[in-house]
Amino acid sequence: MQSCGGLLEGVGQMAKNWAGNVTFSAEVRTPRTVPELQELVRLSDHVRVLGSGHSFNRIADTDGTLVSVAGLPRIAAIDLGDDTVTISAGLRYGEVTGALQDEGRALHNLGSLPHISVAGACSTGTHGSGDTNRPLAAAVSSITFIAADGELVTLSRGDADFLGSVISLGALGVTVELQLDTQPTFDISQVVYDGVPVERLGADFEEIFASAYSVSAFTDWVDPDVMIWRKLHAGTPYEPDWMGGHLADGGRHPIKAMPADFATLQGGVAGPWNERLPHFRLEFTPSNGEELQSEYFVPRAAAAEAFEVLRSLGQVMAPVMQISEVRTIAADELWLSPSQGRDSVALHFTWIQDETAVRPVVAALEEALMPLGARPHWGKVFTADAAALRECYPKVPDFIELAAKYDPDGKFRNDYLNTYLP
Repeated sequence: MQSCGGLLEGVGQMAKNWAGNVTFSAEVRTPRTVPELQELVRLSDHVRVLGSGHSFNRIADTDGTLVSVAGLPRIAAIDLGDDTVTISAGLRYGEVTGALQDEGRALHNLGSLPHISVAGACSTGTHGSGDTNRPLAAAVSSITFIAADGELVTLSRGDADFLGSVISLGALGVTVELQLDTQPTFDISQVVYDGVPVERLGADFEEIFASAYSVSAFTDWVDPDVMIWRKLHAGTPYEPDWMGGHLADGGRHPIKAMPADFATLQGGVAGPWNERLPHFRLEFTPSNGEELQSEYFVPRAAAAEAFEVLRSLGQVMAPVMQISEVRTIAADELWLSPSQGRDSVALHFTWIQDETAVRPVVAALEEALMPLGARPHWGKVFTADAAALRECYPKVPDFIELAAKYDPDGKFRNDYLNTYLP
């Protein structure tokens, strides 16, 4: 669980995802202009898009034309009049957030890694954290994509198709531009607590996760203690002893055995939002991560029951588990969002990089969590089938209809979409 570095190596080379568990089936094409990309889409039978490669399944794969939008002209136009920033789809969060900070603006939320592409994160439902913070895609106020006929389509908040277009899994077209809402900049102080008894997660759930702008709890569900990271508005007082734990005596990585060099600054030192909300520093960019990931979103009301389930499965997960993270996320309206229509608790799992060993454990995990209303993250390792996904994502039928509207011949479909959104 380190920070994420470069992935795509250029035209003519076979690409792998960040974790290295997926080798894509086609060479990556990197158009340099939007018209060039439009022509490429128009002439191709099948097209998929690679972002920064931080998905852990074959959501981006195709045996047709595989494209990267990282070569398009770089745009980051900040509009202080309407509090937005318009960006080209290939930009990564770390390339946008610094420019916003320089202009006194901020995004409402960030993920753990500043190295992931904005368009890729939004299209798969990457979420960030915080009781009152909606997922990253909720900041999108307008999206422009190339449809199957090669023409540009722009949808804005309030348009009939907008809520189905932002988290689209690449099924509507190739995103080339996004407009994001911004807000005034703010500072964050990050403090870490060791030794919080795991029982407190359920018993004091509301108090723990309401205690900061963003809160993450790290556990392997076997250790009796939990490590909790609190990201507080700068100037908010914090206690040396809290929830049965105590302030860490130095920097911490989410995995206890790992050095804290990659982690963002802790110890209560105030800093700008873009340097504290991620868990990992922008300047550290290892080329790949030796891990797999899964994530499930349960209704907030089911949090305590979910924690008990996970503790009961702790020994089952232990042989393949690196670390698990618990976060909260506010409800949104985007059709394929894991937090669509409900405040949610995100249960994240970082596994060893052995899919054969991991999949049976994931299946056991899903068997226990799905009855609680769990929704799998679209870009990570899961075993649920199309029927299960249709059951837990109520807007799937509407989305399938929307995808057929913009892509009637299935140009942007692949084995992943045919399997899970048939």
